[in-house]
Amino acid sequence: MKNMMVTLALILLAGCARPRHPEEAAAMYAAQAWLQEVDSGAYAASWSNAAAYFQGAVAESDWAGMMTSGRAPLGEIISRDFKSARHFTSLPGVPDGDYIVIQFKTSFARKKNAVETVTPMKEDDGEWRVSGYFVK
Repeated sequence: MKNMMVTLALILLAGCARPRHPEEAAAMYAAQAWLQEVDSGAYAASWSNAAAYFQGAVAESDWAGMMTSGRAPLGEIISRDFKSARHFTSLPGVPDGDYIVIQFKTSFARKKNAVETVTPMKEDDGEWRVSGYFVK
């Protein structure tokens, strides 16, 4: 938890991710914490800590299988650099709400140039949780 706060602080201080939306920093923190679980192979934990919408769309066992077959082959993460963050209240195929679409330029051991897209959403309890994740 402390490492995540330090990482977020460094990103913000470096000027890479100045929040434009008042809650962008909270969404960034949620995304980073969630990505740490995925990076470590804790797929069940990442599913448990995802948004209710995510959990309703993908069964936990399916998520673990998708990550094992799709993400694990990329290898360990070498670097992840903030690319962009945009606030939306409406996105295709999901209910209206507060979303921050965050992109990272990421390098993995077996895929040097990837773009990760992580989409935290603000849930009814006021917490930001990841509702979508893609790697290109």
